[in-house]
Amino acid sequence: MKLPQQLLVTTLLFSSMVGCAAEQPAIESAVADLQPQNVREFIDPAIKAPLEQLPPALSLITKDSVLDARATVHKMLKFPDTPGVKVERKEILTAEGEVPVFVYRPENSTAITPAILWIHGGGYIMGRADSNDFAGEFAKELNATVVSVEYRLAPEHPFPAGHNDVYAAFLWLVDHTKELGIDPERIAVGGDSAGAGMAAGMVLHNRDAKGPAIALQLLIYPMLDNLHDTPSGSIEDYPVWNRETSFNAWDMYLGGSNPGEAASPYAAPARAKDVSGLPKTFMTIGAVDLFRDEVVDYAQRLMAAGVPTELAVFPGMYHGGQVFVPDAPVSQQMRGAYLSALKDALAEK
Repeated sequence: MKLPQQLLVTTLLFSSMVGCAAEQPAIESAVADLQPQNVREFIDPAIKAPLEQLPPALSLITKDSVLDARATVHKMLKFPDTPGVKVERKEILTAEGEVPVFVYRPENSTAITPAILWIHGGGYIMGRADSNDFAGEFAKELNATVVSVEYRLAPEHPFPAGHNDVYAAFLWLVDHTKELGIDPERIAVGGDSAGAGMAAGMVLHNRDAKGPAIALQLLIYPMLDNLHDTPSGSIEDYPVWNRETSFNAWDMYLGGSNPGEAASPYAAPARAKDVSGLPKTFMTIGAVDLFRDEVVDYAQRLMAAGVPTELAVFPGMYHGGQVFVPDAPVSQQMRGAYLSALKDALAEK
């Protein structure tokens, strides 16, 4: 059944959903009945062009091809070049070894700034902390100190290695607020894709450990669910990050086999049975994304548990589309939404 894009988007819950805690079984049932054979027909035309240029190495990533995929992604990444932002590499000493972090800070800033612990994406298997799709922009736009973590990657270092690196970096940031010129009352934790999934797992860990206060968890199209047992998660052919690659990445991250429901919620936050007591949350996802329904479900669970939560779903947006085509209207809307959420959460009280 071929549906107009607007009808699909409406039935796929909403183009922007804020603060609704009610369960919506009727809508979820309707979504389950809508399984287009080609999800790509619902992509916003303004962001389609780069999909034709994606390297073949990224069409399907396996354990045997992950090194080639990393090399390909490295060539595609942007590195620190944000005018007005300085970047400094530091090494954090932990019980498991050194963890590199990259500290982004506005040049000539003498004021005490808010801070963001940033966790890069890449399916838990790729990416680099010094890439510049988010960290440099956040530092400049928000006059913030951004600490981006070079966590260990799977499959060489499966969970909990990367998770431990990220949590150690967070505790280091909190312990060094004076040295870094950071306001300890204005610290956010965020990431994109797998980085957002790792952020969500770290925030759960921090809650359980009764750790330091977090002003906001920022989850940009987060990778939360190792099962993908949702209507959107049952479709194979999403651009950029497809279902088979995602399962392969989960297997690598979870140590060579996917434990399903038994996975740690610190690795796969969708497995968390209790999501109460978490900090204020902003989540965003595109309607044409494998993760769409797991993100919507997690946001609904947060809201039902009383967590102040904002969710924005953008029609026509695929995974990472706002990075590929930043000037497209839908990209600017998504970017504006998460920048606004950060500004609100990190504003001086």
